[in-house]
Amino acid sequence: MSDPVLYHFAFDPSSRSVRLALGEAKVAVVETAVRPWEDDCPVGPLNPSGMPPVLQVSEHGRLLTLCEPAAILGWLEDRAKGDFLLSTDPVERAETRRLIGWFDRRFTDDVNAVLLHERMEKPLLRLGPPDARALRAGRESLRTHLTILEDLLSQRDALAGRRIGQADLVAAAHISVLDYFGEIAWAAYPGLKTWYMKLKSRPSFRPLLTDRFPGVAPSPHYADLDF
Repeated sequence: MSDPVLYHFAFDPSSRSVRLALGEAKVAVVETAVRPWEDDCPVGPLNPSGMPPVLQVSEHGRLLTLCEPAAILGWLEDRAKGDFLLSTDPVERAETRRLIGWFDRRFTDDVNAVLLHERMEKPLLRLGPPDARALRAGRESLRTHLTILEDLLSQRDALAGRRIGQADLVAAAHISVLDYFGEIAWAAYPGLKTWYMKLKSRPSFRPLLTDRFPGVAPSPHYADLDF
C-alpha cells in the first residue's frame, strides 16, 4: 500500500498542526506542497472549502479523503484505538476541545487574520506593504492571547492538562508561524517559552524548523531548540 498523501501549505497553522500530529503518530506521508490562493490548486476538487490540509489515505481498499485538522486528527485517534493525543479523561478532553476551538476562532480572527495577513498574505498576493496600524492592533491582540497561555501553563504541565496532546500541537502550530516572522517577545512569557522549547525538541517538530518563506529569513532563534 502506498503512503498517504498530505496536501499542505507550510505556513498555514492548520497544515502545521496536522504535520505535527502525523509525526507524533509516526505515520509516513508523501507531502505535496500547495498554494491555496491559486486557481489550479489541487486541493480545490478535494475539499469544498478549498483549503489545506487534506490527507488522502487508502484503508481496506478504499480511498479516504480527510479534509482539515478535525477529520485528520480524528482519524489518527481512531487509528490509535487508545489514549493518543486526546486524553480519555473527560475533563481534559473538554479542555482540549475548548482550546482548539479558541485557536480555530478567536486566535485566528484576532491575531492571524491581522498579523499573518500583513506579514505573509500581502507579499504572496502582491497587495503592497504591511499597514503599521494593523500591525499594532494585531500585536496587541497577540499579547493578550499569549498572556492567557502563560497563565494556563503556570498551573499545568501541558495546555489541556497533564501531558502533551492535540491542544499543544494546535497551539504550537500557530505560534511557530508567528515566531518565524519574529512576532513573539519570548522574554515576557517564560512559562510559554519553556513549553515551546519542549515542543520544538520533539522529533515531530524538526521538519517545521526547515521551512522557509520566500524572501523572508526566519527569526534568528527560529530553529534553535534552546533559545
